[in-house]
Amino acid sequence: MTDFTIDSNVPISANGRDTHASLSCSLACINQLQQIVADSRIVLDDQELIFNEYKRHLHFDGQPGVGDYFFKHIFHNKHNKKHVTQVSITPCNESKGFSGLPENDLDPSDRKFLACAVLSNSDIVNATDSDWSENQ
Repeated sequence: MTDFTIDSNVPISANGRDTHASLSCSLACINQLQQIVADSRIVLDDQELIFNEYKRHLHFDGQPGVGDYFFKHIFHNKHNKKHVTQVSITPCNESKGFSGLPENDLDPSDRKFLACAVLSNSDIVNATDSDWSENQ
């Protein structure tokens, strides 16, 4: 089973609202999230930094979009290791953002996703942030 760290722009783009994602990007996000929910695990941090970011943009009732459904799935399965993996990340004041990360130029708000991906050896899913590809 593959683990995925999901940037918040993916479920936001899947919802198709409050985003600059194209229609084809939104459809790709919908397909990716549906596949991840069905066949994979989602990585979250134990401090709930990612969960709280999702909470600011998505609905607990799982509607009206697929991004909201994804969030509801996480909410109901946060402690079910079949669906969600939690990793411990440690913030630091360096330009890395979190202990264990290499120096990086990512937006500070995205570093929690990188920390989770590095510590869990998971794949990162991103929709609209160009700084991910710029920092590979």
